[in-house]
Amino acid sequence: MAIDKEAIKKHIEGILVALGDDPNRPGLLETPQRVANMYEELFEGMNYTNHEIAEMFNKSFEEECASNGNNIVVVKDIEIFSHCEHHLALMYDMTVTVAYIPQGKVIGLSKIARIADMVGKRLQLQERIGSDIADIIAEVTGSPDVAVLIDASHSCMTARGICKPSAKTHTETLRGKFENDSNLWMMIR
Repeated sequence: MAIDKEAIKKHIEGILVALGDDPNRPGLLETPQRVANMYEELFEGMNYTNHEIAEMFNKSFEEECASNGNNIVVVKDIEIFSHCEHHLALMYDMTVTVAYIPQGKVIGLSKIARIADMVGKRLQLQERIGSDIADIIAEVTGSPDVAVLIDASHSCMTARGICKPSAKTHTETLRGKFENDSNLWMMIR
């Protein structure tokens, strides 16, 4: 699915009119095009399925040390952002922790951050971001033992509605051994 920038431009013009402004005034003349360009970048992940993202970032290495089941890989504090599918509001100050137990191969560390970033570039729910990242990491590494922890602020809660600017949301997606072994789960927190 490709992002339709022409449709975005047309609808942004309509939104400007609906807000009571004139899309032809000098300060707004190029706004629809700028917003369309921005949306193409912000929502790039909407162009790909989880499987396609896994294929895109499938840079893994066969490792003997990864076969004994005694290793754990944890990447913490991956900063991403996303947009809430309910209000199109920004989810920000978002940090992701990804952990997995290698099953004979390891993924390039930068690929973990790239996967998290691409998953965030969709209209999302925080819970789904965790599930999508876990699914992709499991596909790339072949490991069923994956955990994804996410902390984020949601502007749909901090800047509108209830207006609680200090509120943070924490979600955990636990698969395989992380789901059943509280010691493993505590190690990554």
